[in-house]
Amino acid sequence: MKSLKELEEIRKKTFGNVNQRRDRETTRIVVGMATCGIAAGARPVLLAIMDEIEKLGLDNVTVAQTGCIGACKLEPIVEVIMPGKEKITYVEMTDEKARRVVKEHIKDGNIVSEYKVQDL
Repeated sequence: MKSLKELEEIRKKTFGNVNQRRDRETTRIVVGMATCGIAAGARPVLLAIMDEIEKLGLDNVTVAQTGCIGACKLEPIVEVIMPGKEKITYVEMTDEKARRVVKEHIKDGNIVSEYKVQDL
C-alpha cells in the first residue's frame, strides 16, 4: 500500500504529463494505430514519418501513436499539431503521402490540402 505522500507525488507527476499538451513548443505528429489503422497500413506510414524526420534532421518533432481516432473508413489517419496552429488531420495516408507531409507541412510549413479533412 502506498502512503499519502507517494500518492500525491504520483498525482502531481500525472497532472504534469497531462498539462504538457498545453503551450507545447514542439510539433506533434499522431498516427492512428488501432486495429483499423494497422489493417489499412498505418505501420508503414508511421515508419515513413519517422524515417523522413530523421532524414531531414528535423528537431522539435514528436511522433506518437494513438488508438482509434473515430473514422475507420478514412484510415490511416495522421494528425499534425503545430504550436499555435489548428490541428490538421490527414486521411487515407500512404508512406509516400506521409513523406510528402513531413517535407511540405512539417519542414516547410505548407499544409498538403489534398490529403486533409477539416473536421472529424
